[in-house]
Amino acid sequence: MKKTLIFLLLFSVALFARFEATPVQECEAFNNMKHTKNTHQVILDIAQKYTVLKHHKGQNLVLIKGEQPAQRWVDENCFEKVKKHTNKSDVSRTSHKVINIEDELSQAAIHMTKTSHTKKYRKMNTSKQNLLTLSWHNAFCETHRYKKECKRGLLSGLKKKYNESHFVLHGLWPQPKNKMYCGVSKKHVGMDKHKQWNRLPDLGLSSATKEALKNVMPGFSSNLHKHEWFKHGTCYGTSAEQYYLDAVNLVTQVNDSKVGIFFMKNIGKSVTLKQVRHLFDSSFGVGAGKHVEMKCKGGLLTELWLHLGTGSDKLQELLKKGKVTRSRCQKGRIDKAGFTKETGAKAGFGR
Repeated sequence: MKKTLIFLLLFSVALFARFEATPVQECEAFNNMKHTKNTHQVILDIAQKYTVLKHHKGQNLVLIKGEQPAQRWVDENCFEKVKKHTNKSDVSRTSHKVINIEDELSQAAIHMTKTSHTKKYRKMNTSKQNLLTLSWHNAFCETHRYKKECKRGLLSGLKKKYNESHFVLHGLWPQPKNKMYCGVSKKHVGMDKHKQWNRLPDLGLSSATKEALKNVMPGFSSNLHKHEWFKHGTCYGTSAEQYYLDAVNLVTQVNDSKVGIFFMKNIGKSVTLKQVRHLFDSSFGVGAGKHVEMKCKGGLLTELWLHLGTGSDKLQELLKKGKVTRSRCQKGRIDKAGFTKETGAKAGFGR
């Protein structure tokens, strides 16, 4: 099927003048000239170059690697510098790089599954309100012993893991809470809802980001990062790379603060909401604690939910812009690593 598609694409554009150009606007890229359909809600990225295949009736046909279909129609104004050059002689005198369309289409097919699910989610604006959900991993594992990230070996008690004494990343959720699966195909929504996370496409994260993410998100081994991206991250307004760089940064700020130090030193003890909010006030400014709520199950503190605004990479600034919230949980125990009998299936922690 893919070979047939590539052949048709090669045949259809063989006679077109083609060159690379950078868009000056974040335009929608449509399947047809009537602009009635945009599969996967693709938007041009002004930081990238695109292959312009054809100019026709005020529109440009461009090649977008990793998309299906790969050829998309955009208004000519998206490429202001391109519309001045409509014939081959003019094009040859421009600074645009002339490319080989066969090579481009081959690369598009090779990278289709790797890149088609990250850069296309770049939007005009990022989400205005977000919810950072931090898990206390020891508590989560009490009822998820079957999870890869919760399995404990015979020598597990000899070496302390980061996730046994620090908060870990559950997710970074654009608000309101029903804002999910932005531009995600029905096929991938179905995979996600049926917890077939291992079948979801690779996110194309850099090696450095993957390593940082594995440290603060133990669920990475169960493909939690894919689930979180498709369900929530696609509505964040950036690439998957930037989405997780932001999330890792925020988790690190919490763990390096008085909040993180307190939890590390008080494992096995109980903590109150009042204490937690006071710690946030001390770490991130007076009033920061009003934007934090606790989640508890079976007497254990399971998560902290931080209501954030946008416009900064500093948690102190983001908390000021977040929603003031209430918390049903007023007290919970900081669970230690290992499994206990007191907390069984009744706790019902979940993702």
